[in-house]
Amino acid sequence: MSFLSRPYRGVTPTVHESCFVAPTAVLIGDLVLAPQASIWYGAILRADVNFIRVGARTNIQDGAVVHVNGNPSHPTVIGEDVTVGHNVTLHGCHIGDRVLVGMGAIVLNGATIGDDCVIGAGAVVKQGMDIPAGSMVVGNPAVIKRQLSEQERAFLLKSSKTYTDLAEEYLHDS
Repeated sequence: MSFLSRPYRGVTPTVHESCFVAPTAVLIGDLVLAPQASIWYGAILRADVNFIRVGARTNIQDGAVVHVNGNPSHPTVIGEDVTVGHNVTLHGCHIGDRVLVGMGAIVLNGATIGDDCVIGAGAVVKQGMDIPAGSMVVGNPAVIKRQLSEQERAFLLKSSKTYTDLAEEYLHDS
């Protein structure tokens, strides 16, 4: 399958063979996709002035933009089993494992999202904000509403698995 992969300053994206990358996705620079990650239609991951790392079984959905900041402490690092919804913007931030970032949310430079969190659709996580593990975050600007229940935490892994399975279908159907 063909997609746009472009080196920047001599560094080419590294994509594990088990990943699904949609043909209209754009991958640039110092970017590493771990096994079974999936990058969907129209997503742009631009690791030009810093690096991006995407964990195993993480999905970055249609129209999402993942970028970095030139500050050495602001790469974008996304954990394992993360769901990054449609039209999300992640910029120079750290996202823990088993996080769901809802459609249209924005996470800004230096923000850190702990493991097992939900960032609600349309939320704007401000620069430097630190979200503790297990939090439900909503609003613009984002606020922590409450801790997730065990049932909600279990859903986070299910969400990731749904996209991992879908990516497998796309890989074998092409």
